[in-house]
Amino acid sequence: MQEIKEIQERVILIGVSLNDNDDTEESIDELEELASTAGAITVAKVIQNRERVHPASYIGKGKIEEVRNAILAAEATGVICDDELSPVQMNNLERELDCKVMDRTLLILDIFAGRAITSEGKIQVELAQLRYRASRLVGLRASLSRLGGGIGTRGPGEKKLEMDRRLIRDRISALKQELLQVEKHRELLRTNRNKSSLKTAAIVGYTNAGKSTLLNKLTGSEVLSEDKLFATLDPTTRLLNLDDGQQILLTDTVGFIRKLPHHLIEAFKSTLEEAKYADYIIHVVDAANPQAQMQMHVVYETLQELGASGKKIITLLNKQDLAADGQIRDHRADKTLKISAKTGAGLEAVKAELSELLLDGQIYIERIFPYQEAGKIQLIREHGQLISEEYLGEGIAVKARVPREYYTRVV
Repeated sequence: MQEIKEIQERVILIGVSLNDNDDTEESIDELEELASTAGAITVAKVIQNRERVHPASYIGKGKIEEVRNAILAAEATGVICDDELSPVQMNNLERELDCKVMDRTLLILDIFAGRAITSEGKIQVELAQLRYRASRLVGLRASLSRLGGGIGTRGPGEKKLEMDRRLIRDRISALKQELLQVEKHRELLRTNRNKSSLKTAAIVGYTNAGKSTLLNKLTGSEVLSEDKLFATLDPTTRLLNLDDGQQILLTDTVGFIRKLPHHLIEAFKSTLEEAKYADYIIHVVDAANPQAQMQMHVVYETLQELGASGKKIITLLNKQDLAADGQIRDHRADKTLKISAKTGAGLEAVKAELSELLLDGQIYIERIFPYQEAGKIQLIREHGQLISEEYLGEGIAVKARVPREYYTRVV
């Protein structure tokens, strides 16, 4: 038997810096992490300073020559550009460099394809990939038309490009229908959660900030958590029992990243909208990352794009076991706590803060219910927190907390 080894890609990363104060170098470093997650080795990085991106080839002619020489010297198998390329830019670069050309969007799509486990995740990734490819179909000239050449091929026929576009359109339409069914199921789950009056908190943050580790540590679940970008794609909801007897649902969401491809936001909207429909936001920040402030900005921009802004936010400055004493501030959060999800440090304070949030939405009552109104106590059990009950001659003495929306129904 012969052992077949997958050839590891050797890539050169290319970026364009439009001004002296941009974050192109940091973005290229992140691109290197993405390439590593996809299984590639970065052999060189090239950044060109330009007033604007070259419309035909992304970088200028002189830089193309420099990259071509670097490919030969490093025996690279391809290049990855830090921005999304137009079809023209990609084709021109492939012709000039004579190697595989990828962009940031294609790289992220590849990672998502490898990470998708559930049927919903696979549908969303395929939908994003097809939308990306649909805008990049390039015709292969009239030689691929069904013209002439025997019986059944006479007439104008259908060009290969047109046929590809039709097939992709049909597949996108089919995937949308499948995703619609998944969204209906997710909406049903949300409705059932609303009926139970359990509040939900969406755990959001930059990719690899420690969201899944936090969920596992708080709830004792076993969601996959790795020190990799986009380790988990599918949202996971778990019940957290707080020390004072209250309960809250925590939902882990897919990580955000700078220059998150529009195709992905569209395809993963049903997943990302878990943050939109949650009652609270738990924002996890990698405090050990030098780019923490920028990552926080990306998260808030994405939340705004999803329509999930305006909720109460608890920001958790995670990885304190690795972080230096910095001055990270989140002025948009209602509360900021320092934690280490890995060691468990600070998590008791997180639970206490969640208890306080839940109490804010409840009203404390202390009264005696006549026995003929005992049904109201069952309503409290279902939707509120029954602290104590005592059976007396004149009725049932109750101490409880009830959600504001149910207060008028139990008093």
